[in-house]
Amino acid sequence: MGEKVAVAISGGLDSTVAALLLKEKGYNVFGVTMRLCPSRSRNENWFLAESETIEKTSRICEELEIPHFTVDLSSQFEEYVLKPFVREYIKGRTPNPCVLCNRHIKFGALLKEIKEKGGSYLATGHYAKLDRVGGRFFLKKPRDERKNQTYFLYSINREVLPQILFPLDSYTKEEVLKIANNLQLKVTLERESQDACFLHFCGRENLLEQYGDNQFTPGDITDMQGRLLGRHHGLPFYTVGQRKGLGICGRVPLYVLALDYSLNRVIVGTKEELLGKGLIAENINLLVDNPPRRAIAKIRYQHKGALCDIIWKDNEILVYFDSPQEAITPGQSVVLYDDDTVVGGGIIRENLK
Repeated sequence: MGEKVAVAISGGLDSTVAALLLKEKGYNVFGVTMRLCPSRSRNENWFLAESETIEKTSRICEELEIPHFTVDLSSQFEEYVLKPFVREYIKGRTPNPCVLCNRHIKFGALLKEIKEKGGSYLATGHYAKLDRVGGRFFLKKPRDERKNQTYFLYSINREVLPQILFPLDSYTKEEVLKIANNLQLKVTLERESQDACFLHFCGRENLLEQYGDNQFTPGDITDMQGRLLGRHHGLPFYTVGQRKGLGICGRVPLYVLALDYSLNRVIVGTKEELLGKGLIAENINLLVDNPPRRAIAKIRYQHKGALCDIIWKDNEILVYFDSPQEAITPGQSVVLYDDDTVVGGGIIRENLK
């Protein structure tokens, strides 16, 4: 048997095909599924959905004829993902829990558990690529750029990259779908994985109530000049770029420009006012030794990316775009690319007008 590899099985076709491909290459493959829900009594729907997923992934592994294990990482998930997620929202920022989960849970706590079980690698169904040059590993875009998921992976500790496998790096989604269909499994596979998966079952409002100490103070909705336009029911329920659900009227469409935590107000304006020339980001994670002064920056997953100049400081960066960008959102991540290589990224702290 080959080297022992754990595949994070989610019940979707991507992770299932990843396990199959590794098995066909001769690896000693086993499946692992995480339990993340911290409390059944407070999150019944989430707990039941996880239980169904665990049962499903067990049947998938049985059909693939590989062992299956469940790892309870609920306490770590609560500490490193849920609580920071709520803290950011209370501060008027819009966090990305998938970034935290990949760094601290999937490629942190889960990888540690797998190493203790004798596994050499952790593999996932992410569309991403790892290249080895000399003794260094680099995170790169996959062949299928439409499914490129490196935006969510930039925060991984670079020291663990040699212990990770991305079997779908050279496959398109259509090719993966064809492989999955040819398997003819009895289990129905999910075509797409869900970002911030826990929110589909427990809801943002429920989490804010559990961990936020009911810090939902109503306040004013104003324009850039401070003119009162309406009232909001708590900053955590709004995000930069939001248009719907504001409960206000204007002669032109109005968008959330900023969440003013100090004055507990939502500031709105026109689409033109939503544009920013740059940003400041903190909590920087670098995946290369010599970061460039010019790169392509993505400020959200679906963002096409924009050329920019970068000023590197100790643990923050200043990014200046060649052309203004829309809805630069504090709390979200900015990820930097040098051609197809992920340079690194950080958490957006400020939108530079």
